[in-house]
Amino acid sequence: MYRLCWDCGARTDDDRQVRCDCGEPLWLESDPEAVPDAWPPTVETMWNLVPYLGLGAPTVPSGIASGAGGTPLLRTERLDPAGSPRLHVKPEGLNPTGSFKDRGTAFGVAWMLEQGEQRIGTVSHGNMAASVAAHAAASGLDCTVLVPADIAEERLAAIAAYGPRLLRADGDYGKLYVESLTVGRETGVRFLNSDAPLRVAGQATTALEALAQFAARESGATPDALVMPVSSGGHASGAWQAVRTLDAAGIIDEPPRLYFVQAAACAPIAEAFARGDDTVTPVDGGETVAYSIANANPPSGNRALAAARATSGAVCAVDDDAILEAKRRFAVKAGLTVEPASATTLAALDQLVESGSLSRDDDVALIATGRGFGGGSGTAESEQVTLDELGRVLRRSR
Repeated sequence: MYRLCWDCGARTDDDRQVRCDCGEPLWLESDPEAVPDAWPPTVETMWNLVPYLGLGAPTVPSGIASGAGGTPLLRTERLDPAGSPRLHVKPEGLNPTGSFKDRGTAFGVAWMLEQGEQRIGTVSHGNMAASVAAHAAASGLDCTVLVPADIAEERLAAIAAYGPRLLRADGDYGKLYVESLTVGRETGVRFLNSDAPLRVAGQATTALEALAQFAARESGATPDALVMPVSSGGHASGAWQAVRTLDAAGIIDEPPRLYFVQAAACAPIAEAFARGDDTVTPVDGGETVAYSIANANPPSGNRALAAARATSGAVCAVDDDAILEAKRRFAVKAGLTVEPASATTLAALDQLVESGSLSRDDDVALIATGRGFGGGSGTAESEQVTLDELGRVLRRSR
C-alpha cells in the first residue's frame, strides 16, 4: 500500500514513513476503482466496510480486533432540541475497549500480523493507550506505551491491566510523537500513533459505517452532516478520506458536510478556522473537562482544517459548561453515557444552528467517540525514562 501526502501529492512506498518531506501527514492511497459497486453493505463489524476505502485490505485477525466497529447509528428524537436538526448518534463506546480508537488499532494490528511484525507501540495516556495495549495482548504482540511522567495513577493502572511495557517519559511530552517515529524505525517498534496512516484508514470506517447505516434506513440517502470531536486530527482525516473515496467512486451524490468540535480551553484548529488561516498555530492549551481532545499542537491539524473547508463544514469550540450540560443531556435524553469529548458534538449544536450551518431540515450524525477512560485493576508497573534514553530502553528485550 502506497502512502500519499494529502497536501502536496507526494507518494512513497516506505511503509515506515508517517509524514511527508513537506511536513504534512501521509495517508494510505485509495483507489476509487477498487471500491465495490454494491451500496449500502451490511454493517456487522468495521471489516465489512474496509473494502469501501479502496485499499488492499489485510486479513481479518482473530480476537478483539475482529470485533471492532459495527456500532449502531441511533435515531435519538428525545435528544433533538426545539428547532434543531434531526439527530442520529453513533455510540463508539460500544467498541471492545470503549472508543473509536479500536478501529485504527485493529486495522494496524491486522496489517502488522500479515507482515510478520511483532512490536507495536503508541504515545498516549488515554483511550488509544488502552486500545493498543489490549489488542497487543490479544494478538501476542510486544507492546510499548509511552506516557507522561506525571500521569495519574488510576489512568496508569487502567493501561497496565493489559500488561504492556509502560515508559513514563520525562521532558516535553509533545515531542514524544516525533521522537517515537525516529526511535521506532531504529528499534523495530511500529508506533501506531494518533494519525499514522494505518490508524487513519481503520478510523475512516466510523464515517463509512454511519453513511452506510443511514443509506440502509433512508433508501440510499446520505446524512447532511457529520459532527465529531477533533484532537490530533487523525479521526477527522479518516472521515475525510472516507467521504472523498465514496464521492470519487460515485457511491454518494451529496457528500456530507464535516463539522469538527474542540474544547474552548484548547482549540487551535477552531481558532485557525475562525481566522481564515490555512495552517494551524500551536497554542498554550488550558485545562478542560474534555482532556482527551486537549491537543495544543495537533499533528494533523492542517488536514482537519482542510477537510472542514473542502466539505463546506466548519470547526468550532465550546466551553466546559456547555460540554457538561451536553453530557448530562446525552444521559437523560438518550440513555447514553459518553466521555466529555463526545459531548462536545451536542454542545456545538446551538452554535451551528445559530450560524446557519445547520437547519432543522438536516439529518445530522453525532459521533460519540467513547464512553470514557475506564478503570483498571492491573498493577501499574512502569519505568521512567528521558527522551535520550528511549532508544536504549526499546532496544533492550523485555
